[in-house]
Amino acid sequence: MSLSLKISLLSLAVLLAACRSDPIHYHTLTPAQPTAGARGGADIQIERLTVPPQVDRPQIVIRQGSSGLAIMETEWWGANLSDELKSALVDQLSGTAAQHKVSLRVEVQRFDSIPGHYALVDAKWRLRTAETDASSTSPTCRTTLQTPAGPTIDDLVAAHQNNIKRLASLISKMASAPLNGCPTGE
Repeated sequence: MSLSLKISLLSLAVLLAACRSDPIHYHTLTPAQPTAGARGGADIQIERLTVPPQVDRPQIVIRQGSSGLAIMETEWWGANLSDELKSALVDQLSGTAAQHKVSLRVEVQRFDSIPGHYALVDAKWRLRTAETDASSTSPTCRTTLQTPAGPTIDDLVAAHQNNIKRLASLISKMASAPLNGCPTGE
């Protein structure tokens, strides 16, 4: 084999190695362990769920500094964040025994991921029963949940899973025994 052919093949190998991309890692907000007491088929239907457009994408978005965002090109949700969040809430609420069939609207105001610091979910939510008419209003609740997170993406995802579990617990509390106001505590 001539020297020029060897150099050409070596150059091609180096170029191909440089074009190799890192593998994509997929994450979910639904915990691996099933919800205790889940009975399948929830009495709570998620009517609408919205998240800020900055984070509603398949790639995980983290905060950097006080005003920056970074899109993690190799760390993805299993679906767009809104679909992933809806799926996780359905899973967590599947064991809820509501007094009536209720629908849930959730508007996530903030969904912050800060490696080595915390995961934060700030959401406004409202339960409505089929009997709710225009003259009677159920309260719109606002819940802010923050869980410490370690430095890895896996740590952030686990912290967000905890936040979703806590949010579902508050929603379940209100669906099971409607209150005059929003539930507090967990």
